[in-house]
Amino acid sequence: MDKIDRKILSLLQKDATMPVAEIGRKVGLSTTPCWRRIQKMEEDGVIQRRVAVLDPAKVNVGVTVFVSVKTNEHNEAWMRKFSGVIDEFPEVVEFYRMSGDVDYLMRVVVPDIHAYDTFYKRLISKINLTDVSSAFAMGQIKYTTALPLDFAIVVDDDK
Repeated sequence: MDKIDRKILSLLQKDATMPVAEIGRKVGLSTTPCWRRIQKMEEDGVIQRRVAVLDPAKVNVGVTVFVSVKTNEHNEAWMRKFSGVIDEFPEVVEFYRMSGDVDYLMRVVVPDIHAYDTFYKRLISKINLTDVSSAFAMGQIKYTTALPLDFAIVVDDDK
């Protein structure tokens, strides 16, 4: 990856629908070399997919709940089972295995508290959990899907 690739990624993170010709113009490349770079980053898995970012309120999932899970099960088989259970819940938009006091953390989006209660009851009917703690987000202060690119390893293209 060089500085031009990083610029391309920055532009795509802001607007994945931007035409390749426009991206090329902004990074100082013609369309074909710019397209080849994008294709290479897709093949290499740097660009995993291109998506539309939706307004949660407009699709009726305006309530965000952070769900902390503790378990007494700490083995590969149980972790795979739990992961499979979570795959069945579209309300879970992020799911992490954690260090520290909490074993797993989920970000769940639902229309309201009643929908969260329904989600919770379905979850605990499918798998045994030691402790579940829910924190409702009161407001979103910052949200982005853009990753910081300052840490991306860039080859010295000035040589």
